Amino acid sequence: MFHHLNRWLFYFGVWLLLSGYLHDPLLLGFGILSCTLCAIVAWRMDVLDPEKEPLRLRLMSLQAFLYWPWLLWQIVKSNIDVARIILDPKLPISPTMISVRPIQRTDLGRVIYANSITLTPGTVTTDLRGDTLDVHALTQSAADDVLAGDMGRRVAQMEQRS
Repeated sequence: MFHHLNRWLFYFGVWLLLSGYLHDPLLLGFGILSCTLCAIVAWRMDVLDPEKEPLRLRLMSLQAFLYWPWLLWQIVKSNIDVARIILDPKLPISPTMISVRPIQRTDLGRVIYANSITLTPGTVTTDLRGDTLDVHALTQSAADDVLAGDMGRRVAQMEQRS
């Protein structure tokens, strides 16, 4: 029962965050009703994991609070690099496909790593299978940055601390 209440509170928190309707009782009631219906549908669909463990907020660790600003900075730097490439009349690209072995120990860690690569302009994770990530990089320097492994180490640290 605790899991269902947590789910409802999460739904309602997201609804409040996105709508901001605290002053209108009618809209607040509709929000409560819609969150309740969503929680009932999720309960009926049995979308909780089989062990019925509560969702562990791995992304809320102290290490994550250090990782996300670092990732945002990497995204900004990569945006600038890609913009320079696009604005250069010679268009100095050297598309490269590389394979990377992730050092993360869980599926969630690997997915966070793969998505972080994809969020960074100039690189796209094209496949994640078993112990291999296939990454397409716009330039050789972007591929070298992925192969250097700094992002992978940071995700692994975040994964271990959660």
